[in-house]
Amino acid sequence: MSDLLKKTTKVDVCVVGGGLAGVCAAIAAARRGAKVALMQDRPVLGGNSSSEIRMWVSGAGSRVRNLQETGIVEEILLENMFINPSRNFSVWDGVLFGKVKAEENITLFLNCACCSAECSDGEIKSVTGFQLTTYTWQEVYADTFIDCSGDSVVSFLSDAEYMTGRESGNEFGEEFGLEKADKKTMGMSVMIQAHETDHKCAFIPPEWAYTFRTDEEMMDKPHDSLKHIGTNFYWIELGGETDSITDTEKVRDELVKIAFGVWDHIKNQGDHGADNWDLDFIGFLPGKRESRRYVGDYILTQNDVENGRKFDDEVAYGGWQIDNHLPGGFRMSGKDGSHLQKRRLREPYGIPFRSLYSKNVKNLMFAGRNLSATHIAFASARVMATCGVMGQAVGTAAFMKKYAMDARTLCREKIGELQDALMYDDCFLPGFKRKISPLCGIENLSAEWGDPSALLNGIDRKIWGNDNGYWGMVGRAITYTFPEKTKINKFRLIVDSDLDREYVDGNPSALNISAPLFRRIDYNYTTFGFPKVTLKSFKIEALADDGSWRVIYETCENHQRMIAKEIEVTTKAIRLIPLGTYYSESVDETYGSAQAHIFSFEVY
Repeated sequence: MSDLLKKTTKVDVCVVGGGLAGVCAAIAAARRGAKVALMQDRPVLGGNSSSEIRMWVSGAGSRVRNLQETGIVEEILLENMFINPSRNFSVWDGVLFGKVKAEENITLFLNCACCSAECSDGEIKSVTGFQLTTYTWQEVYADTFIDCSGDSVVSFLSDAEYMTGRESGNEFGEEFGLEKADKKTMGMSVMIQAHETDHKCAFIPPEWAYTFRTDEEMMDKPHDSLKHIGTNFYWIELGGETDSITDTEKVRDELVKIAFGVWDHIKNQGDHGADNWDLDFIGFLPGKRESRRYVGDYILTQNDVENGRKFDDEVAYGGWQIDNHLPGGFRMSGKDGSHLQKRRLREPYGIPFRSLYSKNVKNLMFAGRNLSATHIAFASARVMATCGVMGQAVGTAAFMKKYAMDARTLCREKIGELQDALMYDDCFLPGFKRKISPLCGIENLSAEWGDPSALLNGIDRKIWGNDNGYWGMVGRAITYTFPEKTKINKFRLIVDSDLDREYVDGNPSALNISAPLFRRIDYNYTTFGFPKVTLKSFKIEALADDGSWRVIYETCENHQRMIAKEIEVTTKAIRLIPLGTYYSESVDETYGSAQAHIFSFEVY
């Protein structure tokens, strides 16, 4: 390694892996003041959701009503919904890139594969990656390391404990466990993306592609209608019976042959109603489901997941079904879903902080599909929105290294502070309530219309049949009145972004929220809606000494669920006014709702 081709960077936190978990971890740590390096081995961020793979973001909210993940995950998704109405994957790449680059505290290393680690006394001192585009070795020293690589690349570089494969039922008392443990995993897939046109489109397969003349030759995989043509073809899956890391190139070659053969079958081998459909994309980077999983102080199990277990050190949650793809993948019959093992969950489950830090490397945390979990529990927790909230949790925890303690000590002594920080940042933790600002009591809260008391219940969403929000008329104020002049530094507002948004405007064939998030719909339906109930226009006013109200913040273009802004004002009263009309007739002041639905309005 030539010194002329090596650069050294020193930061507080180094995040390895730029999927959704890594992006959320880096942003969370950076926003709280930590200097962060984000090392990603691909040219784009987003992992399985990127334009290289094109899997839509799913999570607990895709399976259980009103459980959509919030925090940084929701912020990014809303940003994409706002500026990318056709859900173009390249624009999505840009949204993620822009979110990371907007943080001055983040140094981003794209095209940089982590290759080695320097360790001593049970800690990591530095990691080094090779950046292909600059032919430079990037050496990063940090106090804390977060592995969000999915493959747990830092584990074998640092001798951190990890596990692979499927456990026996006896090991953790799991119903879905095997009679005898093995090293098999879920496979990986390449995606197909296509769209419908108003004319016939021919398809000539490459000579090296497989030919599937009958449904039986294609293992009876689901493809019999346009609703399946519009999916991501998750069943083009292999690799579970081999090494899901070292055999990736061989597996990719087979997957691509299958993918082109599948599209040839749909277009040319029988009538599948696809004459007018045109191929947009077949991925050459397999989307990986499973490889190495770290061993933390706690290993999440099927029983935890199915019983909706809550933990004292809960910092994230899951709710996606147990969605276990059997290792045979495409080679197994698709009849009756026999290549899958599924079970829907009745309620969300907590993910403890103890499952997100290394058991034996003091300054190593992790988030994403490499969490400390059994194979069966992982089958639920592996989806990207769940990975994202784990990422925000460990990124926030990494900043708390200001206490000069390892993660285990933080878990034991400061877990309440970590949970409070996450809930303030709009991360939902089932079974917990967010603390209310000391300045905001029900005795000094009033509204010109309706009962605003729900704004102070510490639950910032609809959940379990309870609305937990305030429905207000536009133009009617919500006011805090103080017994004396009070200095206000910040306001925090949580508005409804429709966490049950199972729709695509104008498309009656849309099945659920997560599936159409990025899917190319046919030529009649190429755009997606933005949540109509989201508050677009509002203003914050403070009471002046002369009795008049002075505007201290206003906007007519909000498209986020959480709005927290620094303000500097000393006043005896402060109020929020949702707006349904604005000063300019050319401005559309709402996204479609005639009322404002607000979950929290507080000042600090």
